[in-house]
Amino acid sequence: MSEAKLREKGAVTISLLGREFRLACPEGEEKQLLASVDYLNRKLKDVRDTSKVVGNERIAIMAALNIAHELLSRRGEPASADFPAEAVEIRGRIMAMQEAVELALAADQENLF
Repeated sequence: MSEAKLREKGAVTISLLGREFRLACPEGEEKQLLASVDYLNRKLKDVRDTSKVVGNERIAIMAALNIAHELLSRRGEPASADFPAEAVEIRGRIMAMQEAVELALAADQENLF
């Protein structure tokens, strides 16, 4: 399992595909966040290592699509179904992951120019 490198003022530093990100994390939810980070890292590495997808942004999008497909398949719902109200927690986690990906992509763009 991944380690939280820093725990300071409600934030945890995590690593995705070797890049570090600082994320807000309510006290007591570190274990769940780190499990999510491990799962996402496995999915990102799987896309990177088993496909011809190149670039962090595309790898992240493909991993997100794979995760969404898994979730909907396990729930037996069509891919176009809306999330029910009880999925608010999952939405929050997805939004946090999306924020981390967007920060990584912004950092990559800055390094290009």
